[in-house]
Amino acid sequence: MASSSSALSITAFLHDSRSSTRILSRRQSSSPPEGGRNLALLWKWKRKKKCSFVVFSEKRQENALQYKKLGDSDLVISEITLGTMTFGEQNTEKEAHEQLSYSFERGINALDTAEVFSIVFSFALKVSNPSKKGDTRKDRSLYWKLAEDSTPRQAQADSKMLQPIRVILATKVAGYSERSTYLRDNSKVVRVDAANIKESVEKSLKRLNTDYIDLLQIHWPDRYVALFGEYVYDPSKWRSSVPVAEQLRGFQELIDQGKVRYIGVSNETSYGVMEFVHAAKVEGLPKIVSIQNNYSLLVRCKFELDLVEVCHPNNCNIGLLAYSPLAGGALSGKYLDTNSEAAKIGRFNLFPGYMERYNKSMSKEVTAKYVEVAKKHGLSLVELALAFARDRPFVTSSIIGATTMEQLREDIDAFLTTERPLPPEVVSDIENVFKRYKDPAID
Repeated sequence: MASSSSALSITAFLHDSRSSTRILSRRQSSSPPEGGRNLALLWKWKRKKKCSFVVFSEKRQENALQYKKLGDSDLVISEITLGTMTFGEQNTEKEAHEQLSYSFERGINALDTAEVFSIVFSFALKVSNPSKKGDTRKDRSLYWKLAEDSTPRQAQADSKMLQPIRVILATKVAGYSERSTYLRDNSKVVRVDAANIKESVEKSLKRLNTDYIDLLQIHWPDRYVALFGEYVYDPSKWRSSVPVAEQLRGFQELIDQGKVRYIGVSNETSYGVMEFVHAAKVEGLPKIVSIQNNYSLLVRCKFELDLVEVCHPNNCNIGLLAYSPLAGGALSGKYLDTNSEAAKIGRFNLFPGYMERYNKSMSKEVTAKYVEVAKKHGLSLVELALAFARDRPFVTSSIIGATTMEQLREDIDAFLTTERPLPPEVVSDIENVFKRYKDPAID
């Protein structure tokens, strides 16, 4: 996470009553650094009906995180979700362990991954090269490695030091793609139909080495929508797509089998959300409970214009999982000085073309304006940006990712130590910038 005489046992209580008891035990090769949080976790896994998996922490301080119900599901999620996209690519296995331990300690109970992430959340690194049609990217899968054990070590029920955290595991099935065919065994194009959904889930369960997923999301729609920096809808790009009811029937089968608990969408529009909700109601199929969309100080309009109404608890009741609340790192301020060391090792420079919308736009100029607002009120830019997302009434949880423990601590502290809610004068200054510049991150 210490010497070979120490071991961490991580136990999870999964809701599938058909599962046998399993325990994960990982020996440590060296002592953790002073102040490290890894030994604070006593991890044990056990299957128990209608329970998510539980992580027991020996040293969890009373946390100030808030928890909200996700849509109309029974998932109660922390206002911070730990994103895992950097695991295995920018973070080593050891660094991932440290991030997980620290996050669990601070009360974070949700983890987000996807089948198309450069890596998928795990404890063991597995590398393969599924390149097809010129795609040379390696698919690096991080998965839960469980070992069978019929007599797992039990945590003392009367121990005052052990406090359970029920962890919600969320992943995604890829949307329409002609470039990601390596994800499937025999496919010329990836679609969101029953066959693709089933194959995706079976492979995810195997990589994660678990038998169910709490929240399965459609990463992006099967139909054409403006995606990833493309700001306006292009009618000429319309294409036929898998009917929504057919998609939901594919999810229904997996829910009936106990492999998926709830479903959600991502990078979706108001039209799409309404179609899913309507089809579920008319056909008696599973209803989506969440939407994972881009939302930050630099990207507000697409959600605030009408999705906020559609997703309102009194309307469709869809919980927003806001990804990129720091705009891929742009709202850390590190890219304002292109010659800084932080900028040079940042993702925008390490991966040319990644999130170009924050480079080929007015984002830098507007980010500088938000820096001025933060300084005026004695805040860092990170504190301003994350507290802004935290306080939005329609945000159920913000997904944060970090490449260093320093970044992770800063991000979590921004939620816990920044005044809640932000004072009216701070909000007023944010709105003044927004009214002038709106969403600057447009390619």
